[in-house]
Amino acid sequence: MSTQNPGTAAPSLGYWNGVRSVFFLEIKQRVRSRSWYVLLTVWFFVIGLVAVLTALNAGAGEGGPVLFELMVGFVLFFGLLVAPAFSANAVNGDRAAGTLAILQVTLLRPGQILAGKWLASWTASLGFLVASIPFLLWALALGGVRPLSALVAVLMLAVELGMVCAIGVGVSVLASRPLFSIVVTYMLVALLGLGTLIGFGLSVTLTEGTGSSNSPRYNYELYSGDQDLGEYTCEGPLTPISVVHTERVAWMLSANPFVIVADAMPAESADAERNGSTGVMEGISSLVRYAQAGPAYSVPCFNGEEQQAGAPDVLPIWPLGLTVQAALAALLLALGRRRLVTPVRRLSVGTRIA
Repeated sequence: MSTQNPGTAAPSLGYWNGVRSVFFLEIKQRVRSRSWYVLLTVWFFVIGLVAVLTALNAGAGEGGPVLFELMVGFVLFFGLLVAPAFSANAVNGDRAAGTLAILQVTLLRPGQILAGKWLASWTASLGFLVASIPFLLWALALGGVRPLSALVAVLMLAVELGMVCAIGVGVSVLASRPLFSIVVTYMLVALLGLGTLIGFGLSVTLTEGTGSSNSPRYNYELYSGDQDLGEYTCEGPLTPISVVHTERVAWMLSANPFVIVADAMPAESADAERNGSTGVMEGISSLVRYAQAGPAYSVPCFNGEEQQAGAPDVLPIWPLGLTVQAALAALLLALGRRRLVTPVRRLSVGTRIA
């Protein structure tokens, strides 16, 4: 017969059992709230109105692609506005209400509390994505959209919502006041969305340099009346020109949520690109890949070389963007986990325990 030693560690829940307990506790609280249902209903009718107006104004044969591209961009934009509201006060909201200490004195560990609250806020945000799926299916039914593109778009939208929720939960632990954490989370989302564009635009001017180019000579016999003038050859002496090396700063765009979703989606056919029928998200992906290629692709006969037909042959940038976002979320959650460790040695002024 064995006895427990005084130095034996205290019993603890299994990790996933603890996460599941916090998750269901958070979900039940959100389900009881009317605000979530009100927001979901408003979201459904607003996105439905946008979808109907888009389908009515789209040209013949273009309804599916136009509706699909617009729905993806619309869901991502408003999802980035909704996700911080569900996550940025997940922890300090409980701290202000005096209920966080109840969780901390149980067998739950800080990591389990954070993981459960993150999954709950992510699930609440995914409800808005699920409400948008009927309109994406409508776009598929209209034709012109590949099912693989729709599947990848939905998966990447879900991942982006999860990233924003993780950032919000991390900020909610570090900030003492719910209002402050919500504002900071929105600022971080704006930094990823608008800040990357501003940083790229300001940095491009710092990459100005000189290169060499000669004159392209087009074969007009292959001119078919569309935007493609046909094949060309580079002739004449090389002359110095002024260029901007966008490939040196294109990495700044990688963390942009719109760039990540657009770049991850499979590209449409080359015929659609030449006819100018590409949508918003595919247009974003094309612009970013042109920026990655730099003057070697954007300037005809750069260094006396003909450009290859089609899109630039560059590596996808969305894996780098997801890595940057995941690193930011992991850093915030790691710092936040230290704030949940008990007993607390140091508290901020005015912090409520229970």
